[in-house]
This record gives sequence, structure tokens and C-alpha cells, in this order.
Amino acid sequence: MRRWMGLPVAAVMLTACVTINVYFPAAEAREAAQEFVEKVIGDEAAVPADEGDDGASLQPGNAASALALASRIDWWALAGVGSAHAQGQPDITIKTPAIQAIQARMASRFESQLRAGFDAGALGFAADGTIVVRDAGQLPLKDRVAINQAVADDNRDRKAVYREVAVANGHPEWESQIRDVFARQWISSARKGWWYQSGGSWKQK
Repeated sequence: MRRWMGLPVAAVMLTACVTINVYFPAAEAREAAQEFVEKVIGDEAAVPADEGDDGASLQPGNAASALALASRIDWWALAGVGSAHAQGQPDITIKTPAIQAIQARMASRFESQLRAGFDAGALGFAADGTIVVRDAGQLPLKDRVAINQAVADDNRDRKAVYREVAVANGHPEWESQIRDVFARQWISSARKGWWYQSGGSWKQK
């Protein structure tokens, strides 16, 4: 009888161990957010040259470049071992049809309507991962209705992608953490002259 009574306790302890091991992979989330954001914003010239993948920095004899290349290779994958098992934590994927469809819409919208608003100082990245019209006076009167609609559409896509990333990675409860990581990345990726919200006030890059 005592042996059987001990089983529920053991099961609870095992479950607790599993729960503890499945924690939010912040580093992987930041990498995924950076990849997503840079593809939406575009303008590859803004990416530092030593972070590009054009191969220019990978010349023979450049030991630092060789090490950088080696660090990008998933050696565990080449050995047939999943990265999640090798690192003891889940990866963050953004390679689902739903996420990529949202990304494509956002990239097209940003290039066709929103970039000019950021360049003019009319739009800004809010601290909650959305964008806002911070100074409508910087927009031509004829464009204000269209820009307001584009901002509303973009914010819907932003909220959707934070949810989709969490769900796609099997942890819907991560949505708020995914949103926070993306919010910081939008600001980090903001180009010179663009506005962003920090500490309750607006600042310019």
C-alpha cells in the first residue's frame, strides 16, 4: 500500500522537473526577432558590414572570420542531433506559413507606406511592440487617412505575429515575453533619425 501511495508524489516531482526545464529561451527569441524585424524594415545597408553574409569578410587568412563562420554552423545538426536536445532548451522558429505570410505583409506595407512616415518623424516605435502616429503634422494632409489605416493594420499584424510565434513554438503562454523581445528589437533596429518610446518619453535615434 505504501508503495502505491508514493507514486502520485513521484509523478508530481517528475512533472515539476519537466516544467522547470522548459524555460523561455531568451537568446533564441532575440535572434528570431532580429531576423524577422530586419526583413520587415529592409534597408540592408543599415546592417554592420561584419555581420553581413556576403562573404567579403571571409577571405583566406582571416582567422577571426573563420571563427565567426564556425560559430554560425550548427554542429549538432550536422552530427544528427537536434539543437534543442544539444542545448537543453527549445529553439524559437519563425518559419511557419502563418508567420511568414504576416512578415511579407508587414514588409510590403513598411516599404510602401510606413517607411516615409518614420523618415519624416511622424511615426514611432512604441514600447509595447506597436507603432504609433506620434506627430501627424509631419504627414501630408492627403496621406493622413491612409497612414492611420496602415498603422492600424500593421498593429493588428504585430499582435498576431507575437501570438503566432508563441503558438508555433508550443508555448502560447510565452506571448507576452515574445512581444517584449520584439518590442526591444524594433527599437534596436530603428534607423538613424527614427523615433522610439523609452521610459514614457519619445527619443530619436
